[in-house]
Amino acid sequence: MDYIDLIQKTIDYIDDNIIEKITVNELAEIAGFSTYHYYRVFNSFVGLPVMEYVTRRKLQYALYQLSNGGKILDIALNYGFETHAGFTKAFKKHFGYAPNFYRMHASIGFPQKIDLKKLRENRIGGVIMEPKIIKRDAFKIVGYEFKTTLRNNAHTRDIPGFWNQCNIEGKEAKLYETQNPPRHGEYGICINTNMETDQFSYVLGIEVLNFDNAMEDMYKLEVPSATYAVFTTPPVDETDFVSSIEGTWKYILEEWFPISGYEIDDSKLDFEFYDERCHPWECKKLSMYIYVPIIKK
Repeated sequence: MDYIDLIQKTIDYIDDNIIEKITVNELAEIAGFSTYHYYRVFNSFVGLPVMEYVTRRKLQYALYQLSNGGKILDIALNYGFETHAGFTKAFKKHFGYAPNFYRMHASIGFPQKIDLKKLRENRIGGVIMEPKIIKRDAFKIVGYEFKTTLRNNAHTRDIPGFWNQCNIEGKEAKLYETQNPPRHGEYGICINTNMETDQFSYVLGIEVLNFDNAMEDMYKLEVPSATYAVFTTPPVDETDFVSSIEGTWKYILEEWFPISGYEIDDSKLDFEFYDERCHPWECKKLSMYIYVPIIKK
C-alpha cells in the first residue's frame, strides 16, 4: 500500500472517531509507521501537523452541529472544548476568524470527506485566487437596514429577499436619486452582530460624501479605515452569479485564511461591493468584490 493510502486510512479514522480522544501514537499504529515517521509523512501530505489537523476537523464538525441548532456548550464539551469561549478561541486560532463569521458568510454543510489524491491534484493544477491587499480610508454609507439571524440559517434566505424587496419598492433607485453618490455601486454590510443571540443587521447602501441628504427611513453608517484583502469573484454567467459569490466566500474562509498569515480584524467591517460589473444588461460575465479587513497574525 502506498504512503498516500496509509495516510488516507488514518484521515478516514479521524473522521469516523471525531468525538473520541485521538493520539499520534494511535494513528501511527494504524498506518504502520513509527510515531516520528508518521508525524513527518502526515505533515508532508496534508501540509499540517497531525494534531493540528485533528483539532481543525473537530472544529469543523462542531461548527456543523452548531449551525443546525445544537446547544453551544454541549457541542463544545462533546468535541473536547471545556467552554463556549474555549471553542471560539480555538476556532479563531486555527482559522483566523470567529465561528459566527463563517456562519454569516458561508453555507455550512456536513464536513466533506478529505481525499488526499484529489487534494494533491488540486494543488498541482488548481487556480489560486490571490486577493489584492489595500488600505482604504474611512467612508460613509447611506442605505436601508434589515435585521435577521443566523439561527436555522435564516439569513441565507432573508438577505436575498431583502435585496428583491428593495428593488421592488424602488428603494435602491431612491438612494441614487436623493444621495448624489461619488461613484456607482451598492454595498452589502453586516453590522451589530450579537454573539449570544446570533442576531445581526444587514445594510444595503451606497457611498456618500456626507449624511446631509439622508432621509428619515435611511440608515447612516461610518465605515472605519482598514487594511483589506480584496477578492474578485470569477466572471460567470448570470445564472451562476450567486453560486460564484458563495464559492468565493468558501475559498476565502476554508482555503485562503488558514495559510495566509492573516486573521480577521474584528474591529473593522467586511463588505461586498457590487458595481457595473454585476449588471447583466452591461456585462456578459458578472463579478463583484469582497472586502475582508485583515491584520497580520
